[in-house]
Amino acid sequence: MSLIARRPNDADDTAEGAAGAPRGKAGKAAKAAKAPRDPKAPKAPRGRTKDKPSKPSKPSKSPTSPKVTEARKADAPPRTGVSRQEGLAVGGEPRVDLLPPEVRTERRNARTRRGFGWAVLIVLLVVLAAAGGAFSLNVLSQAKLLAARSETASLLAQEQRYAPAREAQKQVALAQAAQQAGASTEIDWKAFLDQVGHAQPAGLGLASVAVDSVSPIALYQQSTDPLQGPRIGTVTVVGTSAALPNVPAWVAELQKIPGVVDVVPGTVTLDEVSHVYKATVTIHVSDTLYTKRFEPKDK
Repeated sequence: MSLIARRPNDADDTAEGAAGAPRGKAGKAAKAAKAPRDPKAPKAPRGRTKDKPSKPSKPSKSPTSPKVTEARKADAPPRTGVSRQEGLAVGGEPRVDLLPPEVRTERRNARTRRGFGWAVLIVLLVVLAAAGGAFSLNVLSQAKLLAARSETASLLAQEQRYAPAREAQKQVALAQAAQQAGASTEIDWKAFLDQVGHAQPAGLGLASVAVDSVSPIALYQQSTDPLQGPRIGTVTVVGTSAALPNVPAWVAELQKIPGVVDVVPGTVTLDEVSHVYKATVTIHVSDTLYTKRFEPKDK
């Protein structure tokens, strides 16, 4: 808020008293033209004179004419005072700062130190919060570990009561595994030999049968003849006949039996004492003859 006071001037009062009065030579000429002529005043001599007075210059109609402005300035009376306005500010902010720069520098340094102090405090609080959280998680983990150990000990104590049952289960599982391993090469020879007997031609009887098969703990010896396939057992059959036997027909019937890999015919001999012919054939069998009785059902 500011208050403006104007100081009066004597020149302004004089100008206000003579309102509208023209100044300078132009004003005097105007007064002379307007004043009435005195009849008793002597008349001006007629005729030519050497010094002819100059006619008064007509005032310019334009208020901005430079000649009129200069004439007014020359004829204007001196003024005793100058009209001016002075402003007085009441309750305003001081315009002059007399604080030395060291004070401002110290204030800035103080603000900077306070900022660093708050930053260190915030970092400290964050570190303390992180440490507290880690400690809480550690305590919680330790509590869970103790609970798990206690539950494990309880389960082990309960398991001791069923130790005999578990031992029996182990014995049963071991017996089943041994049974599966021992019977893995089992072949139903009775059913197979019955099929061999049915394949004999008429007049031919079985004299002897020799069986050689694979063992669960050893591999079976394979033939070096490339025309013979892999086998897991060999059956040697000796047949007797009063007449000369038809060995090719016998071999053809034997090859029709399931599980037979190949049939190799042997020798045919005649017994001079009994007058009986003996014919020998060798039958090789494959692993399709395994019974697989003790294998799990899901396999």
